[in-house]
Amino acid sequence: MYDWIKALHVIAVIAWMAAILYLPRLYVYHASATPGSELSETFKVMERRLLKAIMTPAMIVAWLAGLWLVWQGGWLKSGWLHAKLLLVLGMTGVHGLLAAWRKGFAEDRNTRSATVYRVWNEVPTLLMILVVILVVVKPF
Repeated sequence: MYDWIKALHVIAVIAWMAAILYLPRLYVYHASATPGSELSETFKVMERRLLKAIMTPAMIVAWLAGLWLVWQGGWLKSGWLHAKLLLVLGMTGVHGLLAAWRKGFAEDRNTRSATVYRVWNEVPTLLMILVVILVVVKPF
């Protein structure tokens, strides 16, 4: 059962990462659209569906499967896991921030420039790189 849950965890993480990398890219383009325009309304639908149908469910499955793996695999005393969990909490915080920004776009009250979203688009990438190194190399 452990390998099946691990496969589920990896699949959920891939889906979560794909969405968390794509959503701020949508914000980059949405920030340049005129509020209330057809283009802006299209971005609102895309952002809502991405967040609600893919990103949030994938995050929940990744967390549940990951915690099951930690418990079943006896990883609780591993230093690399503590660091990984801290980074994944950071990724979850980014998820929450992106969700809050989506609400701002949905209400036509975005105040941030496209540049802000370009910068935030890189944060999940950096966190992902560190998580992968911790999981694969297990440096401590």
